[in-house]
Amino acid sequence: MNKQSLNINYYLPLLLLSTSFIFFSCNRSGSNQQTPEVIANSNTITLTEAQFKNAGIETGSPEIKTISSILKLNGRIDVPPQNYVSISAPLGGYLKTTRLLPGMHVSKGEVIAVLEDQQYIQLQQDYLTAKSQWTILESEYNRQKELNRIKASSDKVFEQSKAAFEAHDILLNALIQKLKLIGLNPTLLSASSISKSINILSPIDGFVSVVNVNIGKYVTPSDVLFELVNPEDIHLSLTVFDKDIDKLRIGQKLHAYTNNNPDKKYPCEIILISKNVTNDNATIVHCHFEQYDKSLLPGMFMNADVEISAKINSALPDEAIVRYHSKQYVFIDKGNFTYNMIEVHPGNSEAGYTEALIEGSSGIEKIVVKGAYQLLMALKNSSDEEE
Repeated sequence: MNKQSLNINYYLPLLLLSTSFIFFSCNRSGSNQQTPEVIANSNTITLTEAQFKNAGIETGSPEIKTISSILKLNGRIDVPPQNYVSISAPLGGYLKTTRLLPGMHVSKGEVIAVLEDQQYIQLQQDYLTAKSQWTILESEYNRQKELNRIKASSDKVFEQSKAAFEAHDILLNALIQKLKLIGLNPTLLSASSISKSINILSPIDGFVSVVNVNIGKYVTPSDVLFELVNPEDIHLSLTVFDKDIDKLRIGQKLHAYTNNNPDKKYPCEIILISKNVTNDNATIVHCHFEQYDKSLLPGMFMNADVEISAKINSALPDEAIVRYHSKQYVFIDKGNFTYNMIEVHPGNSEAGYTEALIEGSSGIEKIVVKGAYQLLMALKNSSDEEE
């Protein structure tokens, strides 16, 4: 072997090693242009210029927006006492006829039931008898009064006549009131018009809520035959806890809806806020329906959304906030295509913007408002590759 061959054999391994190192370095440099770099705590990512352009990333500052919040309440449909009527028979009797069914409409003065009983006959008889006797006693009283005036009769006879007339006058007036109580007009009553039945009339225009009787049943004065509702003042009673009371005011608008049909909204207005707080630290807020719906019945459960007073907050576009592992984050632009993911606490949302409280923020950082999701995906993928 000559000296030249010896030199080549000596330097060949060094040459191959140097070539391999140069190739590896170039290959790694090329790889950095394609794969984002994840730094330290896996919350920071650096992109290449090409990746930045492909991601369509845009940054901006939190904006001042007027964002309203929604207070969710629940309650029941209610009717004030003056609009909720229980119908009873003052003297009792047997139910002869009725056509009422729950949900039916009735008009004021309409006959809703007919009762019959022998006591009605007796009452009419007593009235007509007392009326005829009253005429006789009135004449006798006037006669004795005149005789006493001219001293043709004693004071004792006159006083007895006066007492008898006044006692009978009281009896007659009491019978008149009893007849009116069961719906009979005394002025139209005569011997030929005595009836064994009476009519029960509706005292209001409204709807039948409850029917408690059936044909042939005997009812007492304490029994409730029907319950009627006047829908003109039907309202919604909502339960509000004390921490939210100061957010509401009279005249405030809200939208109510049922569990069965949450898409159908019923506009309402707050008309009264109760001053009484229960043991559960709650109070009642009364609301009036702007338009009554016949399908809404007293006692029905309802929900309500109240738009409370709007306030100005620092807000970000919804797409600037991303969710990861049950938490929400935004990306801060650190410059040189580097972005730091930090946790954010979102508040109320409206019209594509969300109120946001950024941990450790000075308020002057640039926030990624477009492309945040792409950054999150790149960050997660890079972290997975490192693992």
